[in-house]
Amino acid sequence: MMLTFALTVVRHGETHYNRDKLLQGQGIDTLLSDTGHQQAAAAGVYLKDLHFTNVFVSNLQRAIQTAEIILKNNLNSSATEMVLDPLLRERGFGVAEGRPKEDLKNMANAAGQACRDYTPPGGETLDQVKMRFKKFLKSFYQRMLDEHDSLNHCSASCSGPSEPKQPVIAGLADDGVRGIPVHALIVSHGAFIRVSVRHLVEDLQCCLPAGLKMNQVFSPCPNTGISRFIFTLRREESGPRATHIYCVFINRKDHLEDVRKPVL
Repeated sequence: MMLTFALTVVRHGETHYNRDKLLQGQGIDTLLSDTGHQQAAAAGVYLKDLHFTNVFVSNLQRAIQTAEIILKNNLNSSATEMVLDPLLRERGFGVAEGRPKEDLKNMANAAGQACRDYTPPGGETLDQVKMRFKKFLKSFYQRMLDEHDSLNHCSASCSGPSEPKQPVIAGLADDGVRGIPVHALIVSHGAFIRVSVRHLVEDLQCCLPAGLKMNQVFSPCPNTGISRFIFTLRREESGPRATHIYCVFINRKDHLEDVRKPVL
């Protein structure tokens, strides 16, 4: 059996810790700032006409709030169950949580490492975050196949998988999802999303849009930045496997143009 579906990934809105450049990680469970609420509402309005058949959210408050606001503004997904999953939590930063990001840079410099590769004491390594995402993908794939079996594009008797068409990108909110009835939403965190995208591109050979540079692919995701992928899954004896993954766009922030930060 095979299934093609869309996945839209959104980072949570701004918190006071984001604004003040303080690390949150997993141990600091802060709420959205006023700007974060505006960003989440703007993302919700931008995505309002799309139908999310599945919604998966980190169980930290900033992600839950963002997802709730997005769904509140959505015209088609008010009845969709919001599944809270700790596997989607932010990277753990150990002793650096609650401290200025500058402290993390200084700790990395003292250890002779690049900041993004450095793991503070008690924190998660990038490989541990990737393993967490891989664990999520395994259950995510299975759930998508189990819940949307009736929409399979091909039975087990098919002679072979037909490669889906490259998604059309027109700069619109429904890029890549027209004609695809199954569409999942994930709301998570900046460092987690960055590791996840790297796994999709480097390990799973996700196809990228023409002209998209690698420094854009791996750039930090802004608050409520939106990324989208198209997956085709095959059900195999060893478990579900993605036969094709296309990236439609990465870290889109068109919806934030009218969000004005308050004057402090």
